[in-house]
Amino acid sequence: MGSQFPFTLADSSLGQLNCLVDGESVVAKSGKRFDVIDPGSGKSWASCPDCREEDVDAAVRSSHRAFQSYSKWTPRQRAQTLLKWHQEIIAARDDLAKILVHETGKPLAEAYGELDYATTFTWWFVGEAERVQGSSIVSAIPGRRAVTIKQPVGVAAALVPWNFPIALTLRKASAALAAGCTMIVKPSPETPITALSVARLALKAGFPPGALNVLTTSLEGTPGLAEALCLHPLVKKVTFTGSTRVGKIISGLCARNLKKSTMELGGNCPFIIFDDANLDQALGQLMGLKWRHAGQACVSSNRVYVQRGVYDKFVDLVINAAALLKMGHGMAEGTTLGPVTTPRSLDRAEEMAKDALAKGAKIVFGTGLRDASGSGGYFMEPTVLTNITDDMLMSQEEIFAPLLGISVFDTEDEVIQRANNTAMGLTSYAFTKNVDRLWRLFELLEAGMVGLNTGNNSSAEAPFGGIKESGSGKESGKDVAIEEFMITKSGTFTIEGL
Repeated sequence: MGSQFPFTLADSSLGQLNCLVDGESVVAKSGKRFDVIDPGSGKSWASCPDCREEDVDAAVRSSHRAFQSYSKWTPRQRAQTLLKWHQEIIAARDDLAKILVHETGKPLAEAYGELDYATTFTWWFVGEAERVQGSSIVSAIPGRRAVTIKQPVGVAAALVPWNFPIALTLRKASAALAAGCTMIVKPSPETPITALSVARLALKAGFPPGALNVLTTSLEGTPGLAEALCLHPLVKKVTFTGSTRVGKIISGLCARNLKKSTMELGGNCPFIIFDDANLDQALGQLMGLKWRHAGQACVSSNRVYVQRGVYDKFVDLVINAAALLKMGHGMAEGTTLGPVTTPRSLDRAEEMAKDALAKGAKIVFGTGLRDASGSGGYFMEPTVLTNITDDMLMSQEEIFAPLLGISVFDTEDEVIQRANNTAMGLTSYAFTKNVDRLWRLFELLEAGMVGLNTGNNSSAEAPFGGIKESGSGKESGKDVAIEEFMITKSGTFTIEGL
């Protein structure tokens, strides 16, 4: 089926576009399909089954059957199969990168970067699979002992966003499979093919049919399909990455049955640069963080605060660096800034730029408008605004576009208060060469993750997750991520003679 693609696949099996359920290629019961659009051209290049509520039960029951046997695999057997999956994904790296570009719009170099990042999770959870341990407890009561064991919770549902579809599918699925759970993935309608591809590679690696199922659906079908997964009695755990608005809905659905859930939600991340910062270091980190995937990352620098003493100099550095970006289709040679993934992101970005300008902001680079060249893609020229204030939309909401606003501040206390003045708490970034200040910021900034002289603080070995309305629970990291897919069971013994 991959022959219709606008590129060639070395492994034609990754061109299969139907759902994967119980190891079989499956279409929606309705027979309906939806188009997958290339954001770089605005054209349809593939179609996938438009599943609805009636398609959920068979997929869940398949994963439940698989769980009955897979949960009894030894940790080493799970680790060995995870390693084979890891190797299969690396072997398919070129094919997956091409698919990723045409689904998300991100430049090819960034697609490879996502794959390299994604496989840190499969590698990490190979080791974590064998490190799930219980404990023994000496009771306060004579002759009594207690022990705890960890067991996989059951079938998990993963609701995956479109901005980093391979990385977030693997971050969720690797932890679940390492724990002994099985999983059903519902990818976003914009990026279904990458999820189908890695799931087929999991089957090839030796995971049993049903251990990793994938149901695709359109934008219209997403709410109903997600709700059916969350409410199905055999689904024991839901992991969701997406907006805070939708996260509250998903959390409410899970609450009906007291279902375990992990929520990785929106961000409004401050990026703080003090007078004593290494400006070249800060600039390099900001450029990578802000323009990556055209600004469409939950951890992207949403609010940039620069201390007054270096404000003008840093603005000039940002303008010069932005001028080096090359906008174009992700497969075009030399492209460093691709399109946004959905046209609604352009609508939102233009609204934010217009609001900022009306409240006194100034555009110093770009236009704040979508590209009008007629390419058909969802492009927006990188735009930099100054004189940003905290009452502007782009200070209060997640931007998710190549729109960068810079604010000025005077004191440490002021910028901490402004940085924390949001309902979000995903990640914060701070640049200073004052060690005492770094520690103060680490403790006082209200975020689940803090980047100190770095704009890249996400890794497989460190817990990933926010506080406040940026979510609950952790993904990746030692112990905590796999714990999200486990239950703790305690046993108490009375022993004669002690």
